[in-house]
Amino acid sequence: MAQARLSIDLSALCANWRMLRDAAPSAEAGAVVKANAYGLGLDRVAPALAGAGARKFFVAVAEEGAQLREILGPGPEIHVFSGHMAGDAALIRGATLIPMINGIDQMLRHVEGLPGHPFGIQLDSGMNRLGMEPAEWQALRDIALAQGPRLVMSHLACADEPDHEMNARQLNAFRALTDGIEVPRSLSATGGILLGPDYHFEVTRPGVGMYGGLPLVGAQPVAHLSIPVIQTREVLPGETVGYGNTWTAQAPTRVATIAGGYADGILRAIGPEGWLWAGETRCKILGRVSMDLIGVDVSALDGDPEWLELLGPHQGVDTLADWAGTIGYEVLTSLGARYARDYILS
Repeated sequence: MAQARLSIDLSALCANWRMLRDAAPSAEAGAVVKANAYGLGLDRVAPALAGAGARKFFVAVAEEGAQLREILGPGPEIHVFSGHMAGDAALIRGATLIPMINGIDQMLRHVEGLPGHPFGIQLDSGMNRLGMEPAEWQALRDIALAQGPRLVMSHLACADEPDHEMNARQLNAFRALTDGIEVPRSLSATGGILLGPDYHFEVTRPGVGMYGGLPLVGAQPVAHLSIPVIQTREVLPGETVGYGNTWTAQAPTRVATIAGGYADGILRAIGPEGWLWAGETRCKILGRVSMDLIGVDVSALDGDPEWLELLGPHQGVDTLADWAGTIGYEVLTSLGARYARDYILS
């Protein structure tokens, strides 16, 4: 069968989550599972994390939260970063979601549409993306706190750069906005956790690190992607491979064509820099990544391989991201639906 295989190691994922939990022992570790658990499958990832001990989950929108509630059942808290959007009331109520209120309009919508329903507050500490700005928070603070929010959070803009001055600036801003309140606070996702105890507060939000991405150095690989070889051929000097004749053979070359491409979420931009692996042998991508096919130099192998590895112990999502000039998040969330998926939980 010419179908690439994506294996997701849930045991590695849970081990990475525990590493981040243990890095902030004074805080409760939640889990960010938005975007279909970063592309790896919400229906399998979320129960594994719940089994490992996660009791607070974070999603982007109410629709994701409702799907997650069906998967997890009652009990775990499900926080929605986008807050209470117009038309969300039925989903929020039916799935017992906790919208993270981002402004006065959302606050009014929530207390009028769902009086007494749990909510949280998101503050803007300088990222200028989501959350109440300081003046807005000061106007609403006493009213909001009287309603008993479950969590008050903000988000760091530069946590993957430990020496960036923005980290301390946002930390000080968050403290100024929240010191003295009797509500659990959360500032840190993966990068913030690694900045140290000052950033931990009462709740942390492990995200990309538990999926095997940076900045969690030492994370176990979670996504393993192997791609079958459809055909192998000999290419002579002067002949080219792929669209646009972008690679020309300088010597006799054995080229394997594999069954994967950008329709599977393999970023087209990795082509000039990318490699795959056959066992312990590295094999260069030749020419362009096309929709369903990639040419690979397998001249160094003794025989013709049946499979080549793109993701796994030899190279992770951040290696592919570097080749494409992007970040590991995009590599993970781009992984397509055409793969045969295996889940490993030992």
